Amino acid sequence: MKITKIETIPVSVPINSQRAIRSGRGYHTISLFLMVKVYTDEGVVGLGEVSCTAAWSGEDHISAARMIEAYLAPVLIGQDPTHIERLTTLMRKTVANNPFTRSAIEMALWDILGKVANLPVYRLLGGPVRDFVTTKYSVSGHPPAQAAEIAAWAVAQGFRTMKVKVGIEPEEDVARVAAVREAIGPDVRLGVDANGGWSPRVAIQTIPRLYEYNIFFAEQPVPDLDVEWLADVRRQVAVPIMADESVYSPQDATAIVRAGAADILSVYVGKGGGIGPARKMAAIAEGAGLVCTIGSNLEMGVASAAMIHLGMATSAIAAEDFPCDILSVFYYEDDLLVDPLPIEAGKARPHEKPGLGVELDEKKLDKYRIR
Repeated sequence: MKITKIETIPVSVPINSQRAIRSGRGYHTISLFLMVKVYTDEGVVGLGEVSCTAAWSGEDHISAARMIEAYLAPVLIGQDPTHIERLTTLMRKTVANNPFTRSAIEMALWDILGKVANLPVYRLLGGPVRDFVTTKYSVSGHPPAQAAEIAAWAVAQGFRTMKVKVGIEPEEDVARVAAVREAIGPDVRLGVDANGGWSPRVAIQTIPRLYEYNIFFAEQPVPDLDVEWLADVRRQVAVPIMADESVYSPQDATAIVRAGAADILSVYVGKGGGIGPARKMAAIAEGAGLVCTIGSNLEMGVASAAMIHLGMATSAIAAEDFPCDILSVFYYEDDLLVDPLPIEAGKARPHEKPGLGVELDEKKLDKYRIR
């Protein structure tokens, strides 16, 4: 089997305005995506997705399409798509950075391999370690009353774990967490996510003020500029620290382990450059006695499917203890899949179909296409 063509389709699907994300990195009100189709000479087509947020990853639908057309497609066309590790290495040598772009190709290769083998991707990865992937809800950094309203809505949907965005302004952050806790009651687990929005000093001062609201983790309290900042915060607070923006690669994961900078790593299919690299980061965490969760860049259905397969088959992803962010169906006004993923509040499952198990709805793809 050989790769014959790679097609890219830029799309923009509206986010529900009431639940658009505000965080320590600013607003996430528009999501641009590049859907990817990898064609083969045997008629098998693999699907991928680039989740483009320039302020977060430095990639958008235009840059991703350019990287694929000018650099990745020329070295991949003619290659055997089932040689995933070889092609992942080839892409990394061909294009620096751009992990979400590379991940779209990589997940499409897994989709092809699963279709050839007639197996879901999670079975190719070794089979299930759980029956479903436990998920949490992410409450935007809105004013306290609005955040509390969103949190109450999420509980009504069935979520039993959530996190609230902080890292914007300390006094408002504390008030927001207090309002959310009051709205959800004592039995729903609550974490906080600063998205690197606090300085080390502010993080060390602010996190202890949240203890009375029974938070069970603090995610990326400081910017990803120096892993020692994260380590310093971890040494001085009494809740587990989760690293997210600080972990893009296995080398990042190793640096965090060496520095003693986190208790949990948030790994992504997109951020790491694919399913395989994400599993390598998870293995590093597992070997060091840490655990992982799956983070989100508000992916659509194709990438969400890849995330679910990763979570289903990876023991180091402690989804039961630190639920994952697989959330697209709760944020977007529409979906691009023929058969939506079986995601409900608190639980995400894959389709029991070959490959990623998803098919793009061509009419919706055309409706939301950026022209």
